[in-house]
Amino acid sequence: MTLTLDQALTIARETMAEGERRGMLPLAVTVLDMGGQPLVVLRDHRSSLHRADIATAKASGCIAMGLGGRELAKRAAGNPAFIGAVSQLFPRGLVPVPGGLLVRDSAGTLIGAVGVSGDNSDNDEIAALAGIASVGLVADTGA
Repeated sequence: MTLTLDQALTIARETMAEGERRGMLPLAVTVLDMGGQPLVVLRDHRSSLHRADIATAKASGCIAMGLGGRELAKRAAGNPAFIGAVSQLFPRGLVPVPGGLLVRDSAGTLIGAVGVSGDNSDNDEIAALAGIASVGLVADTGA
């Protein structure tokens, strides 16, 4: 299965809508395909500078390492030098915190990643979970 543009748009819109429903700070969301290429980048007009870049780095790090943001955070805590080094190698960055999620199909096949930034990392993840669920795909937070 491939993550489609329509699915990516729905994920991004529903992620933003969940943030609004929950009264979160303005969000930015990036949806990447399996190759780490952006399908969708949405940014609330009120979000702060570089939020879309942070969202992209969250998603990019997840897809590049094959791990959800929570697992990346654990690994960063245990080996910060390694995570710091590889984050400089990845062209779109790596931000090892919640709010970066892998996207899998119902069979568990990795098909993309989502990154969200704007609120605290736990809330970013909550918004992304809603967006991914809205298209019937499976979120992998790395928990």
